[in-house]
Amino acid sequence: MKKTLTFCFCVLTISAFSQPVIEWQRVFGGSNRDLGSEIQPTEDGGYIVAGITYSSNSGDVGSTQGDGDCWVVKIDAVGMIEWQRTLGGSDTDWARAIQQTTDGGYILGGQTESDDGDVSGNHGNEDFWIVKLSATGAIEWQKALGGTGNDYFGSVRQTTDGGYFVFGTAGSSNGNVSGNHGLTDMWAIKLNAAGAIQWQKAFGGSNFDGGSDAVQTSDGGFVLAGSTSSIDGDLSFSLGETDAWIVKLTAEGATEWSYTFGGNKEDVPASIIQTNDGGYIVAAF
Repeated sequence: MKKTLTFCFCVLTISAFSQPVIEWQRVFGGSNRDLGSEIQPTEDGGYIVAGITYSSNSGDVGSTQGDGDCWVVKIDAVGMIEWQRTLGGSDTDWARAIQQTTDGGYILGGQTESDDGDVSGNHGNEDFWIVKLSATGAIEWQKALGGTGNDYFGSVRQTTDGGYFVFGTAGSSNGNVSGNHGLTDMWAIKLNAAGAIQWQKAFGGSNFDGGSDAVQTSDGGFVLAGSTSSIDGDLSFSLGETDAWIVKLTAEGATEWSYTFGGNKEDVPASIIQTNDGGYIVAAF
């Protein structure tokens, strides 16, 4: 029997004194595997959804260009599809994050192995893929970021100057990547509003180090959440096999401070936000 996975979303009503109640739920997809990565609210009261589709011209999915395409779906306040768009090339392309931008469009971030179709400028193997979409899903610009190794996307967010902050893991030491310390590094890139690189920095040591999530902070800088198994380069000690690693940057990418957290096994952050008192909260596993 063929197994099909689809996007599935539900909206819950929750009060302090009752069990959650489902207001509505929707399943989106086609005849093959379709996997959701992120959903975000939009200013019109609806939602924008991003992930990957292996379906083509099937169900809710339009035509695709390769093995797997990024799939973006705009739904209204009750989950009805307003528009959908597949993005990619002849290889595998996966949308992992999406956010509405101040102009009403969207910034999408993910992985690409393609260098054709909607994708141009791939440096080899897996690259970050950043795509600016209009309010109706048309591509305004796209940028492949990486080198000839495997580079793994973590997060993208619009910055207060209208540009974008991109974060993840660099397995390359060429192409757009410079300053890689070892096997893999945390990699931070600041883009302007048109997608041009303003600066990039690699952080790590000679072992495996990777980036999960990053946010702009109230002082205009950035805080990075990643993991490290190094004890050299930008690191000076280790608590275990893999530690959570938090790094605070200035707006220009200079390191203000860094801390490692964990125990004697693997500790890996998944997300980070700044709190109202100016501190930070990290979710890890």
